[in-house]
Formats: sequence, C-alpha cells, structure tokens
Amino acid sequence: MLIGQRVVIIGGSSGIGLETARLAAAEGAEVIIASRSKDKLEKAKEGLGAAITAYILDITDEEQVHSFFEKVGTFQHLVVSAAETSGGPFLETPTSAARQLFENKFWGQYYAAKYGAPKISPQGSITLFSGVVAYKAMIGSSTLGAVNAAVSNLGQTLALELAPLRVNIVSPGIIDTPSREKMPVAARNDFYTKIAAKLPAERVGTAVDVAQSVLYLIHNGFVAGTVLHVEGGHILT
Repeated sequence: MLIGQRVVIIGGSSGIGLETARLAAAEGAEVIIASRSKDKLEKAKEGLGAAITAYILDITDEEQVHSFFEKVGTFQHLVVSAAETSGGPFLETPTSAARQLFENKFWGQYYAAKYGAPKISPQGSITLFSGVVAYKAMIGSSTLGAVNAAVSNLGQTLALELAPLRVNIVSPGIIDTPSREKMPVAARNDFYTKIAAKLPAERVGTAVDVAQSVLYLIHNGFVAGTVLHVEGGHILT
C-alpha cells in the first residue's frame, strides 16, 4: 500500500499515466499529476477524485519543470510517462522533427529527473519510460529507437549516481492508448491484429498492463537500474 506517500506522475492525465495514477490513488497515495492539457487534467481529476492534485506543465520547458518541483515539495515516487512519439523513414524525416522528439521524450525526462530527484526521499523511486524500439530495430523508428535507448542508459546511470534512490525504466511495446486514436479505426484495428499475431502474448498491451508494472517498480525496494520490458514478447519475434 502507498498510504501516506506522495506520488508525482508527469503525463498523468491520460493513457498509462492516468492508469498509474488510478492504481496509486487506490492504494492510498496522495497523487500529483501534471501534463500540458488543462482539459485532460480536469477530466482526469473528475474521474480520480479528491486525492488528486493537478498541474499544467510543459515538460520540454526546463524552467517550468524546475518551478513545478519547487511547488510540489518533497515526495516519495516520480513517474515520467509524458511523451509524444513519432516515426517515419529516416531520409524523409525533417531534422527538426527528430530534434523535437529528443526535446520531448529525452530532455523532458532528463529535466524531470534532474529537478525531481532532490525532492524525493532516499528510499523513494524514479520510473522513466523507454520503449521496445530501443531493443528491436524497426523500419521507420530510427529516431525513436535512439531516444528510447538514450532514456534507458540515462536511467541505469542515474540508478548508480542517485543511489539509494532507486531509478528504473519501463520499456513498453505496442500499447492500446488514447495516443493512437488519431489513426482511423479500421487502420488501427488492422494494425493491432497484425501485431498481436506476431506476439507470444497474442494481443497488444493495455495501459493497465503498463501501469501495473510501474506499481511493481514503486513497491519493490530491491529493484534498481532495471529495464522492465512490458511488450508481450515483442523483442523475441
């Protein structure tokens, strides 16, 4: 249980972050969520109840991230699930788009760890987010794979530098989250069906699957510097 503990979830207004907030709140934690979208934050707060505090935060803005943690104060666990992902053929992807992906997913998590760590109790934890394409090369994912690999290495190095604060990394595979709702329904369902047929788990993942993994990393005090793969066996195929 997380009674009496404060859990900060950046990206907690939707998808994996929202489900993590739901599980943490159900265990009695005081949950602080942050994201860019005021509308999503308000909707999340309505759904999660009074135990939730919400902040608007652009994780790519270093000063905003610094100020955010100054306002939050001390806490026990940090989860950084916020990230926009993108892909496309290497030669056709504008360099600006590749840089923006690094700004969002790598530098955003870097800032959160940098300014969040001093506020976390020594027996607390940080959970960062990488992804399957760091470990399984896929056409169209050159930049995302590089970003995810950088996040994994950052997290493992911080597990040494910030000890005894535990730092771990979740590496999800193909997950059915609201971020994929931009795809036409038929195309999305076809994509999921094709992926599921390749996986030992025989299905794509859900936000709850990943959120449960985050809670495991929060709870288990003997797990540090680990990349927890939550991808249905995708890296084996």
